[in-house]
Amino acid sequence: MNKSLILSLCLSVCFLLEANAQLLYKISGKGLSRPSYVLGTCHLVNGSFSDSIPGMRNALSGTDQVYGEVVMSEMTSPENMQKLKASMSLPDSTSLQKLLTEDQMTRLNAFLKETIGVDLSNEGLKAQFGQLKPAALSTQLVILMYMRKHVGELNVTDLLDQHLQVVGEKSGKKVGGLETLDFQMNLLYGQPMPRQVEGLMCLVDNGEEMLKMTEEMIKAYYAMDIKALKQVMDRKMHNSCDQTPEEEKAMVYDRNARWARKMPGVMAQAPTLFVVGSGHLPGNKGLLQLLRQAGYTIEIVK
Repeated sequence: MNKSLILSLCLSVCFLLEANAQLLYKISGKGLSRPSYVLGTCHLVNGSFSDSIPGMRNALSGTDQVYGEVVMSEMTSPENMQKLKASMSLPDSTSLQKLLTEDQMTRLNAFLKETIGVDLSNEGLKAQFGQLKPAALSTQLVILMYMRKHVGELNVTDLLDQHLQVVGEKSGKKVGGLETLDFQMNLLYGQPMPRQVEGLMCLVDNGEEMLKMTEEMIKAYYAMDIKALKQVMDRKMHNSCDQTPEEEKAMVYDRNARWARKMPGVMAQAPTLFVVGSGHLPGNKGLLQLLRQAGYTIEIVK
């Protein structure tokens, strides 16, 4: 299944976790005077869910810093809003209508009509979507599809990652990011245009399956049902919708390695709660194993 698309929902989304794992882990040892913590998150989950995560309150009260993948508040600055808009938009000299073939446009319009009731012949929708890069449009459409089917369930102004940073800031904690917004924008919207078109047409041709996958992941995360989450993420379509090894390396493993190099310095400054997408935690190249290899003790918080 197209993990690149699912990851890009609100700048990333949840992957499978280790077998029998919980969501929150304690990091200790290697000279740390007080433990730090890392939380595997799902980026389309409401902030209020943090109250249901075992040990979450103690982790927040016992740390002095909250570090996410990026500093969420920085995304709303006028400068960064302009940069984000530019990153998500096609050059002025082109448009979706120029980029896609006639057949692709026909399929896209049929999908839009079925999904949201109007297509790009509507001037309002054309103004809103017509200049978006295919990767950005794909993300917007999956979110819209989910919200239309689950009206009132998702509070987009208070999602889990943002919520924990706000709570941390209000309690006087330093809020930081493991990477920059510029890096994430390039990662999500800097793919070669033919590959972005492939991803968009994958959604157009497999919309129901994509929506079902998103629903199953979010439901499994809320239930903390690790087995169900793993089954969803193991699903393959055996076509261009599946993420390539190179894409998975750039999206997950290279970032894990960079974060594992940065986290020791952050933890040495002060006990820290790290909040990152769950897909970065598991496996031999996962963040938990990299921290163990660096000499830290990693324990599940129950």
